Amino acid sequence: MKIRKGDKVIVLSGDDKGRTGKVIHVDPDKHKVIVEKVRLVKRHHKPGRLGIQGGILEKEAFIPVSKVALVDKKGNPTRVRMETQKDGSRARVAVTTGETIDTPKG
Repeated sequence: MKIRKGDKVIVLSGDDKGRTGKVIHVDPDKHKVIVEKVRLVKRHHKPGRLGIQGGILEKEAFIPVSKVALVDKKGNPTRVRMETQKDGSRARVAVTTGETIDTPKG
């Protein structure tokens, strides 16, 4: 998958279309991602023994990776391709602008 944890993405379709956020978690086996503050669902939580309070919690849910696109430096959605650099390493490149995409820090 060309989208990694820490990337800034935009949602292309669905109820959250147009919203942007940072990728929190990537599941390459299921081809899904979790984006910060996008696709919030409510989950009921029972109180725990050690004073953990119960109630209704809002948390992010998985989104298929095909419904999100990476955001380039101008803020527009872009596809990503892999290119081999002169030193032999591979880098992600934005298709729209041709600029290399920095690897996110965690």
